[in-house]
Amino acid sequence: MTATDGSADGSTGTRVERDGEPGSSELRRSLSFLGWDRSAESVIEVGNRTGVVVGLGVALVAAVVVVAPAAGGIAGLVAGLGATHVVHRGPVWLGSLRRTRALGAAPGLVGRLVLRMRLDPSTERAVRFAARTGNGPLADALARHERRSAAVPTSGLRAFAREWQPWFPAVDRAAALVRTAASAPAERRGRCLDRALDATIAGTTDRLAAFVGEVRGPVSALYAFGVLLPLAMIALLPAAAASGVPIGPGIVTGLYLVALPTGLLVASGWLLSRRPVAFAPPEIGSDHRDVPDRGPHAAAAGIGSGFVAAALAAWGVARWAAPVAGIGVGVGIALLVAVRPRRAVLANVRAVERSLPDAMTVIGGDVAEGVAVEVAIANAGERIDDATGELFERAGRRSDALRVGVREAFLGRGGPAVTVPSPRVNGAIALLAVAAREGRPAGDVLLELADQLEELRALEGDARRQLATVTGTLTNTAAVFAPLVGGATIALATGIDTVDITAVGTGAAAGADALGGSGVPASATDPRGGSDPGATAALAVPVLGRIVGAYVLILAGLLTALATGLERGFDRTLVAYRIGIALPTATATYLVSFLGAGLLL
Repeated sequence: MTATDGSADGSTGTRVERDGEPGSSELRRSLSFLGWDRSAESVIEVGNRTGVVVGLGVALVAAVVVVAPAAGGIAGLVAGLGATHVVHRGPVWLGSLRRTRALGAAPGLVGRLVLRMRLDPSTERAVRFAARTGNGPLADALARHERRSAAVPTSGLRAFAREWQPWFPAVDRAAALVRTAASAPAERRGRCLDRALDATIAGTTDRLAAFVGEVRGPVSALYAFGVLLPLAMIALLPAAAASGVPIGPGIVTGLYLVALPTGLLVASGWLLSRRPVAFAPPEIGSDHRDVPDRGPHAAAAGIGSGFVAAALAAWGVARWAAPVAGIGVGVGIALLVAVRPRRAVLANVRAVERSLPDAMTVIGGDVAEGVAVEVAIANAGERIDDATGELFERAGRRSDALRVGVREAFLGRGGPAVTVPSPRVNGAIALLAVAAREGRPAGDVLLELADQLEELRALEGDARRQLATVTGTLTNTAAVFAPLVGGATIALATGIDTVDITAVGTGAAAGADALGGSGVPASATDPRGGSDPGATAALAVPVLGRIVGAYVLILAGLLTALATGLERGFDRTLVAYRIGIALPTATATYLVSFLGAGLLL
């Protein structure tokens, strides 16, 4: 019998894993961390059943489409095993992604610990402050350990550090330095606290730099096998069919619209799960007062723009291009309309965070000179002219008019910071509330908060610049390069399909005999000179154009989501916004490339 510590995965107690029980300890930890009310045994059972159902379904479809029972059986086996593996490993992957998002808050959480310790060298109070002024799994875990240690003479910080040490060792080191600072003399306390914060920031920087170096190879492989090779293979399809190789539309559809997208999706998820630290984006929920329900408007805009784009493509490009243009433009416009309010809230949050260090500098300087925190907040609002200044000005007026405290002025009912779901802003407000009680000694701590916020912003910017060297190629490929090559390839296929090979002399006549006189294999023609539509379907440009167009749109969505997730963490608002831009761009590039290449051939 092997004991498994439940605290390491976010559970509320100690679990015992008996020998012979199905389910790995990693799956159990992930389920507990995610808070799912399901056992590992049930997940494994669901995965096995899912694999059987998916395998039988894929085998049946493949056998009908390919007309080859052996091929259908192989496809079903592969699909069934893949589905089973996805269900079994899904919670582990989701848990890893959630931990990645959680660890993005580590520098901010340690920073709040350090700042509270500077005001009062009490580890218990610092832990309580850092836990209650944060949100997300990291703050929740700290709060849970703080509650457990309420009846014992410990702060819970050591247990918290042990829980997260396997995923981010710097947290353990920072926690040890914070505990050391609590018992250190005053002249050495500041040095310990500085080293605690430096350890967290250095750990974040090192892990990001290592990830950038490690991810180049997998991204290059994904780029080669998911973009370059499939697009190059498209150019060979018409020539292969013309030479007598039977390639039906079912095979091409299965390859480009099922197998390749599935592989890209799995590879993208694997890359995102390995991102060591993601600075978690603000959580902008549907209950936000500045986010109205735009579903009907988005649907109407998507349908209308898609219809217009389809009509223009059918008139100006080709009839087969209508569904490609309609779907690409319609879905993209619908996404843009749907996320526009969330995008506006996100832009406002970023604007407030951008000048927050300046506001803390102004307030900290005033408080250090003996000015009340409430008055210093109003002064910051007058001296700073951007979104941050407006936020503090409104809070200052609210505090003066309603005679309420700092927290109520910002976060009370109708407060100006309620619509700014930023962990950094909320942490700064919480420290301002503490500073209002501490008075003048808190001025230097607020100035240090300004330095910390500036350092975190610089760290985040540096991380994005490093990752941009990797994601830039993916973004350009999704919106421009892949559609450009795809459109030119379809134009080339049109040239092969329509070439009159009977007009090139004796050698061409021999080729015409082999190809049935029209670029169609002789085996595809009947004795009366007609042709079998099923045999020539593989060469039909409309079919190939729609398949490649759909693949180009899939690439635009997947690669854009991957690039955004690697660079900024998986921010749903930003991902949807960028996909909304990429889809119409890719559609236009694909169709214009087809027309342009057609003029040159």
